[in-house]
Amino acid sequence: MSENRILKLLEQRLGRRHARQRLGVESDHEAQVFGQGINFFHIENMPIGAAIIRAALMVSGLYWRGRRNATKVVVRHNVISSPHVPKAFDGFTMLQISDLHVEYSAKAMAEVVRLAGDLTYDITLLTGDYRAKTWGPYDAALDGTRRVCGALRGPVYGVLGNHDTVRMLPGLEEMGIRMLMNEAETLTRGEDRIHLVGVDDAHFYRADNIEKAAGGIPHEDFSVLVTHTPEIYRQAAHADFDVLLSGHTHGGQVCLPGGVPLTLSAVLPRALGSGAWRHHGMIGYTAAGAGSSVVPVRFNCPPEITLHRLRRADQ
Repeated sequence: MSENRILKLLEQRLGRRHARQRLGVESDHEAQVFGQGINFFHIENMPIGAAIIRAALMVSGLYWRGRRNATKVVVRHNVISSPHVPKAFDGFTMLQISDLHVEYSAKAMAEVVRLAGDLTYDITLLTGDYRAKTWGPYDAALDGTRRVCGALRGPVYGVLGNHDTVRMLPGLEEMGIRMLMNEAETLTRGEDRIHLVGVDDAHFYRADNIEKAAGGIPHEDFSVLVTHTPEIYRQAAHADFDVLLSGHTHGGQVCLPGGVPLTLSAVLPRALGSGAWRHHGMIGYTAAGAGSSVVPVRFNCPPEITLHRLRRADQ
C-alpha cells in the first residue's frame, strides 16, 4: 500500500490532526536509543545490543536452550473477581495475547494458533507489539498477525505497542481487529454493560490519552483499560478503572531462577512487572507475552497467552 494511500486512510480513521501528529512523532523519534519515552534507554532500538547478547549466549552454550524455551507457550488462567462485575458478565472470558513479535517468534506463533483453537472465550484482546523490530518494513508482521487472527473466535480488539508503527493500523483493521486508538467500546448483555478502553502506545511514543478514551464512561460502570504497557497504572487507577490489562515487559524474558527478571524495560514497581497485581483497588495483570524481543530466547519466563475470567464477588 502506498504511503499516500496509508495517510489518506489514517486521516479518515483518526482525523487529519491526530494522524499527522502521530506520524510526525514517529518520524522524529523512530529507533531512538536514548531519551524518548518513559524510560531513558531502549535496547530494542539498538541493533548491536542484540548481536552482543546473542554472542554472549552462544559462548555460554545457552543460546539454543533459550530458543527452545521461547517456543513453549503456556496458557495462564487469571480470575478477575470484583463486586462491580455486572451479573450478566459473571463468567465472561477474555483471551489476552500480547507481544507477538511475529517475525522473531514463528514457532511460538504456531503454538499460539494451536492452543487458541482449544480454548473457550468470549473476546480476544491483543495488547500490542505485533512487529519484531521497532522500525522498517511491517508487511511480515501483518502477515504473521493475520495467521494468528485466523485461529481466533469472536470479536478481537487491539492496541498498538512501542514496536508498532501507526501505518500498520489499516492493515490490522482490515483483518477484523477493532483497534482502540484512545477509544472505548461498550459490550452489552441484556441490560448490563462493561466498557473496554484502549490507548495508543504509552511507553515510547507517549501517544496515550486516557481522558479522551474514557471521557464518556459513567463512573459507576465496570471498565477495563487495555494498554500495551502497565506503566500508566497510576493514571489508570485514579481514572477509576476497575481493571488494567497489559504486556510489554515480557515478564523479564531473561530471568534468574525463580522468575526474577534481570530487567523489565519499564518504569514501574517490580511487583507490577508480571502476572496479577493490585494498585489502589484497581486489579491489574501484566502478561509475559507470547513472543520474544531483541533476541528470540527465554529463560525462567515462559511465553504465555492468558484467559481472564470475570467473577462477580460478594459485596
